[in-house]
Amino acid sequence: MPTNSQYKGVGTAMITPFAVDGSIDYRCLSDFVEFQISNGVDFLVPLGTTGESVTMTEAEQVEVLDTTLKVAGGRVPVLAGCGGNDTAAVIAKGKRLKEAGATHILSVSPYYNKPTQEGIYEHYKAIKRETGLEIVLYSVQGRTSSNVLPETVARLTESGIIFGIKEASGSILQMQKICNLVGDSLQVLSGDDAITLPLFAVGGCGVISVASNILPKAMAEWMRALQAKDFAKGMQLLKPLLPVFDGLFIESNPIPVKGAASLLGLMEANYRLPMLAPAESTMDLLRDVIAPFRGA
Repeated sequence: MPTNSQYKGVGTAMITPFAVDGSIDYRCLSDFVEFQISNGVDFLVPLGTTGESVTMTEAEQVEVLDTTLKVAGGRVPVLAGCGGNDTAAVIAKGKRLKEAGATHILSVSPYYNKPTQEGIYEHYKAIKRETGLEIVLYSVQGRTSSNVLPETVARLTESGIIFGIKEASGSILQMQKICNLVGDSLQVLSGDDAITLPLFAVGGCGVISVASNILPKAMAEWMRALQAKDFAKGMQLLKPLLPVFDGLFIESNPIPVKGAASLLGLMEANYRLPMLAPAESTMDLLRDVIAPFRGA
């Protein structure tokens, strides 16, 4: 079983390869997991938003996790996506994923129904109590329409309910408050590639990355500089990455990143509704921003 401390550095928020008919291409998924590991990522995150997990059946989710775990073979830890806005349903899903081999999960805070801070606390408390899984909380206001306040994060940490947070509020001030409140007792991971460097400066320890789907080697090299606190090198390595970070969110994630993956021959750009293929203008932009990394 991986330790909590292994979930730092670069974790790839994995895209899921689909065939033209919409089925999951498990052979391509296996190759993609190997591509990630051989290029230096620290851990893998299947079944998240970037993986289009909300359009998967329960059986597909289990098989995606099973495939990822088998190919990884313990070489890197796996953090399985397991979130929702119905606590009972998240618990049931967590138990299924645990039976399939999950030990650690990434769980987004409840979306749409906008619970209070006490409701958020009780949500995660119930998941931990009923599943026994190790939890990284995912805070992303842009998708959930509610915030997980630093004080709530600190309370969940002090209670031993969570061991990490994927922080995607977009607020460096909030990230700094969290780091100040929890110290070294919580692993604070960036949920936004572009904010990873400043998060490291205030106490972060890694990123759950969209860009590493297509540029795992470059992201891993950048991460080593940040982990060494070599911010001068980090800034130098960041310059060619910034246009990529921007390009990958010109349309809703994961539309552009899967389009970029197709340009690099990693998988076909197939989606499940309501996701659609990128606009041609998006593909043109992606060709430009990934050009400096071709053959690297």
